[in-house]
This record gives sequence, C-alpha cells and structure tokens, in this order.
Amino acid sequence: MLIENEYGTINITDEVITGIVANHGYGVHGMASKNKLGELVQLFKKDSSHKGIKIEVVENALVNIELHIVVRYGVNITAAAESITSEVRYHVEELTGMKVGKVDVFVDSIMAD
Repeated sequence: MLIENEYGTINITDEVITGIVANHGYGVHGMASKNKLGELVQLFKKDSSHKGIKIEVVENALVNIELHIVVRYGVNITAAAESITSEVRYHVEELTGMKVGKVDVFVDSIMAD
C-alpha cells in the first residue's frame, strides 16, 4: 500500500506485516488465506502469505489493518490476538511514523504442530 504525505511516499507491504506476525506473534502457526470457496487454508507459502492481510488508509496517516491467522493448538487465543495486535501496531507506527487506527485479528483455524 502506497501512502503519500508531505515527507514523501510510504510503502507498507503485506510481506512486512507477515514478517512481524511470524517473528513476534505469540502462538501463531501461520497466516490464513481462503480460496474463493472459502474451504482451503494455506500457510506461509510465498504465493499466499500476503492474502491474509488487508491494509487500508482511512484518513491521512491513519491505517487500519486486518489479519487472518492460524494459531497453534493449545494457545490462549485471546492472548495470541492481543500480542499480535500490540506487535503489529508498535512496529508499523515505528517503521512508518503513521498512526494505526485498529488492528483486527481473525483466527481462521487452529493447527497442531
């Protein structure tokens, strides 16, 4: 997503968000992506890792992020979602200087290791 401001252009890529979730997300097994029929869940594959992410600029310098994840079996889902929300908000704000309005985390599946 390209965002223009008085300082230049900011590019927030899905791969950056995926990296934050993968490296800092407590209990995350992978990003979830569903096909057109909504039946298949795909994990961190090069061609699908960005499909579980939606980044939207709602106002100048305000970003909303939607994440679809797969968590590990036995993980406290609330704790995992709160951890991911906090990490994504912190890193996006630090890296871009933009404010994050909301981070919505959807747990699409649970998988055993």
